[in-house]
Amino acid sequence: MPGYNSRFELSVEDMDLIENALLRSKTELSARAIATGAAANDDAAPAETLRKIHDLLGRLHNQKVFYRPRRGRYIGG
Repeated sequence: MPGYNSRFELSVEDMDLIENALLRSKTELSARAIATGAAANDDAAPAETLRKIHDLLGRLHNQKVFYRPRRGRYIGG
């Protein structure tokens, strides 16, 4: 039985594309759930999908390395 690939070769642009696609999917699912009132219904599938997307976006964010200069002042923008 084949195993999982534990080494990925994705560029920063690839990760940005994935993150943007997940954000768009999350926005569309949220808007659809609000429009149809899915939060009040018993259908938990959209809520579960939204939670999984949100968790995945959080894990992607936590893996980012943000630049801060070692010396001098940091001026954020």
